[in-house]
Amino acid sequence: MKFLKFLLVGIFFGIVLVKSEAVSWYRIFEMFKFQSFHMYGIIGTAVGLGILFLWIFRKFKVKNIEGEKIKVPQKEKRFTRYILGGTIFGLGWALAGACPGPMYILLGTGASSILIVIAAALLGTFVYGLLRGKLPH
Repeated sequence: MKFLKFLLVGIFFGIVLVKSEAVSWYRIFEMFKFQSFHMYGIIGTAVGLGILFLWIFRKFKVKNIEGEKIKVPQKEKRFTRYILGGTIFGLGWALAGACPGPMYILLGTGASSILIVIAAALLGTFVYGLLRGKLPH
């Protein structure tokens, strides 16, 4: 019962992504071929709202559920790792047609072939966990 609110927010988020076609393979394909503004509009709106909410959090000193002030960590000076990580993420997104959150939404909509992608993502996470100590962070 304690986690019911998180389940309900997740279901709501899934419905929003399905209705906005953000989990549509065709919309993602259009985005990566620069044929449509649809996905860029969704992503841009999310970034804009994130900036707005962070500004509100700082201005009104909003606290999290545990009563601590919300802090945003400083950016690192090394930018190369973000370019490399973003490239790998983007390639996976383009190949699979879904990023991590929508994979489970697609499963919920009945797209059972996404189970292959989920299994590959879990395997990749496991391999990263094994290699984490050897990777430059």
